[in-house]
Amino acid sequence: MENSPVKVAAPKLAVTRLTLTQFRCYDGARLNTDARPVVLTGPNGAGKTNLLEAVSFLSPGRGLRRARLAEVERIGSPAGAGWAVAARVETPLGPVDIGTGRDMTTDGTSERRLVRIDGHPVRGQVALAEHVALTWLTPQMDRLFVEGTSGRRRFLDRLVFGFDPAHAGRLSRYEHALRERSRLLRDGRGDDAWLSALEDEMATSGVAVAAARRDMVSRLQQACEQATGPFPRADLAVSGTVEDWLADQPALAAEDALRRRLADGRRFDGGSGSAGEGGGGTIGPHRSDLEVRHRGKDMPAEVCSTGEQKALLIAIVLANARLMAAERGQPPLLLLDEVAAHLDAERRAALFGEILAIGAQAWLTGTDVGMFAGLGDAANFFRVEDAHVLPA
Repeated sequence: MENSPVKVAAPKLAVTRLTLTQFRCYDGARLNTDARPVVLTGPNGAGKTNLLEAVSFLSPGRGLRRARLAEVERIGSPAGAGWAVAARVETPLGPVDIGTGRDMTTDGTSERRLVRIDGHPVRGQVALAEHVALTWLTPQMDRLFVEGTSGRRRFLDRLVFGFDPAHAGRLSRYEHALRERSRLLRDGRGDDAWLSALEDEMATSGVAVAAARRDMVSRLQQACEQATGPFPRADLAVSGTVEDWLADQPALAAEDALRRRLADGRRFDGGSGSAGEGGGGTIGPHRSDLEVRHRGKDMPAEVCSTGEQKALLIAIVLANARLMAAERGQPPLLLLDEVAAHLDAERRAALFGEILAIGAQAWLTGTDVGMFAGLGDAANFFRVEDAHVLPA
C-alpha cells in the first residue's frame, strides 16, 4: 500500500517521531510519521505491540504492560546499558521533545526512570501528564470487567489524567502515604504523630482523587449518552465509601471522616494484614471500583459476552476521546492493540470513522493490512518485521 502524504486536518496532539534504544526487541529504531493515525501490521512477534508500549511510556505509569523497568530492556543488551524512548510530540502549545528511560544508580543496587522535557531533566513522571494524554486497549484488557478492581481504577485514572494532569500528582502522593502507613503498621513501629501525618495526606489527597473520578464518570456518562452507531451504550458509576460520602457532604467533611476512619482502623489494619491491595487499610479510594453496565441488555459488563465487553470498552474510550476533543480541543492519543481484528465490518468501519471524525492520532496494530483498508490514505501505514519498521 502506498504511504503517500495527503492533506488532512492535523490533530493537536500527535507523535511525529519515535526513537527506541535497547527497548524490548529493538536494538535501535526510528519511526517518522505525521499527525494521521498510524497502522502497524506484520506477523505475531514482530514487535508491533512493543512500539505501542514505547508510546505508552510518554505518560506517567508503567506503560501498557505494567512492566518493571528491567523487563523492558532488550535481552542481550550490554550490561547496565538501560533503555530509552524519545519522541517529538506535537501539542496545542507547539512541539515538545520527550525522553524517558531506565537508569541504574551508581552503586547498581536499584533503578529509576528518568524523564526529560525539551532536554531538561524533570523530577518524577507526573510532568508527562501535562504534555501527553493517552489511553489504550490491549488483548490483556479483555478481562478488565471480570478481574480485580485495580485494573479498572487504573483505566479510569488514565482517563482523568487527560482532563486533570494534577490528578497524577495527587494519586502519587496518596499511594505513597498509603504504602508508608501500611509498612509502619505492619512493622509495629510508627508513632501516633507519624501515622497522623500520613493519614492527613491520605485524607486530603484521597478525597481529591475520589472527587476527580466522580466528576470524570459523570461527564463521561453524558458523552456515552450522545453516542450513535453500532457500539453499545455504557452506563457508568464509580463506587466506594469515600465516593458515597462525597455524594452527601462537602469534601472537607469527607476528609474529616476519612481521617477518623483511618485512625480508628490502625489496630485492625496492622494486625490483620488488611492493607491488602495497594496497602494502607480497608477504606479509601484504593478500594473504589468503576462499575459498567450494558444499557441495551440491562446487564453488568462482567456477565456480558467477551465480544460485548470489548465493544463496551471501545465505546467508553471513544466517548472519552469525543469529550476531550469537545472540551479541550484535543483528543488523546489512542493505542489500540489488535482491536480491529475482533470487530465485525460494521463496527470496524464505525471505529475508523470516529477516529477520523475527532482527529485523533490512533496507533493500531494487526496482522492483516487489508483489515485497515477503510482508512485509505487517511493513515500512515508501516510494516513491522523482525524488529524492523518499514513504510508499507
